[in-house]
Amino acid sequence: MKEIFNPFVIPFVFGMVFVLSYCVIGMIRVVAQLSKSDRRKFLRSLVTPKIAAANLHDLFCDCLLHVKIWRRKPILGYMHSSIAFGWFMIIVIGHVELFTLHPLQNMQIPEYEEVATNFYFPIFYKYFNPEEPTLYAKVLAFLMDFFLLIILSGIFMAMIKKLRSRLLGVKRIMRFGIVDNVVRVSLWLIFILRIIAEKTQLIGFWWAYSIDLCIFMCMLPFTRYMHIPTEALFILMRHAGLKSRHPRKGYALAQLYSCPSCGLCIDACPMSVNNANSRCTSAYFVKNLRDKNYDEAKEISEKCLMCGKCVSICPVSIDTCDMKMGQRSVTPHTIKGNYDYFKNVNVETKDDTKILYFAGCMTQLTPIIMRSMMKIMDSAGEKYELFDKDGGICCGRPMLLAGKITEAREMILKNTELIKKSGAKRLVLSCPICYKVFREEYHRLKGIKIQHHTQYIDELIRDGKIKLSADDMRYVYHDPCELGRSFRIYDEPRDVIKNVGELVPAKSEKDQSICCGGSLGSISLTLQERDEITQLSVDDLMTNDPQKIVTACPLCLRTFARKAPVEVQDIAELVASRLQ
Repeated sequence: MKEIFNPFVIPFVFGMVFVLSYCVIGMIRVVAQLSKSDRRKFLRSLVTPKIAAANLHDLFCDCLLHVKIWRRKPILGYMHSSIAFGWFMIIVIGHVELFTLHPLQNMQIPEYEEVATNFYFPIFYKYFNPEEPTLYAKVLAFLMDFFLLIILSGIFMAMIKKLRSRLLGVKRIMRFGIVDNVVRVSLWLIFILRIIAEKTQLIGFWWAYSIDLCIFMCMLPFTRYMHIPTEALFILMRHAGLKSRHPRKGYALAQLYSCPSCGLCIDACPMSVNNANSRCTSAYFVKNLRDKNYDEAKEISEKCLMCGKCVSICPVSIDTCDMKMGQRSVTPHTIKGNYDYFKNVNVETKDDTKILYFAGCMTQLTPIIMRSMMKIMDSAGEKYELFDKDGGICCGRPMLLAGKITEAREMILKNTELIKKSGAKRLVLSCPICYKVFREEYHRLKGIKIQHHTQYIDELIRDGKIKLSADDMRYVYHDPCELGRSFRIYDEPRDVIKNVGELVPAKSEKDQSICCGGSLGSISLTLQERDEITQLSVDDLMTNDPQKIVTACPLCLRTFARKAPVEVQDIAELVASRLQ
């Protein structure tokens, strides 16, 4: 064994101390920015066994194996996991070598304790102890070389992705500045230099290896690679059930620096159908926030459709829609809410009322859906009451989307009072947007079952309360954004359609479904830009030549009707037309 210190370790030690100090200070800052209630919630989650188990699962699957990328694009999944998991394994093997092979281990001398406490020793183990006399040592050396080879294969793929991204199934990749490029190259060189240093044992390469590690760690906090240490904290906070309250503070800050800028959301975003809007996607929203380009971040947040496809495809599960809502909430506005109309709203109380039906603003503008629902409920012999039969009652979603949180909260409280006054034990909604708001924002409706009409109709069929006649038509179903990606209501509407005809698949379904383009989520998207998205979605739905498009959202119905080459129906309208 050589001496247990050499000056070439100094750059590595400096870089490690710097990055660890930065991460600890940053973690304290993020936790300190949480509200008292969120801080208690977070700390309590750390000692809750069920949440702790979920934390360990995601730390391993998301940070090291990148399972979510594997599911979407296996070739990219291998690229990311080969580097992350490979690096983890060579660190583990390095520590195994130190504590099981070191010749001082079985000697009762103080020097071993000094070796064990030098955290740089496993990183440069092959320099300080190059001999491998036993079979066990050779096995560990083989494993080390194997995982280094795995890492190098991932680095080779990363180089291809940078130069020819389409070869790896990626149409668009993000562009970064010189600092990010330097750190990326230094990351790639770490493993190349390590292999060369270990095989040649030349002191110059050990110096190069140590300096490269120092460059990577010292520059890491100022680049997208900060996601490597930050992602662990974000996973712990996510499982605690926290929500963003500000675009750059507390939980949002953890999300912000956990984004790996992989660019998967760029291709997934429906706005990318227009090349000019490919820089208005979530990846660039996060980048602009990190770079403190707040005007650009504001523009992207206001243009976003809030369809949630970026959230569903994100390998880290960052809720960029939540962050954009936070950005909108800090945008100054002067509009004030006026709720005088509530004085004239009355919901009759009935002791035997079991169902309260809320059509919603968009359904009021598409009355065929409301009439169809009434026909279905009458046919089933249900007792029901129309919550908004005279129109005028809003769920509060437009206010929330505009960032007017206080006004929305007031509206929600008013609606809650009216719903409780009705005496109903079940609330059925036709609009997925309303459904999302009632499920997520109406916290005082305990004891009242909230259903979308697809769930309700499916239940009526299964309970035998309504019977349908089938035909030989081919139907395709479009998953509304809020109904599908937000609440994973995929099977119920499809089961309903199978009772009336043949269901054929769209090219992109369920969490990959393409937004209709009519979403109220966007504040600034032009009609022409919306039409391009609508056409993209229609083309996707027509892949298997259906004779009719079925959706479960009044907004999707009205939007598709302008572009679809076949008839478009809401699922309630379809069911009402097939009642026996």
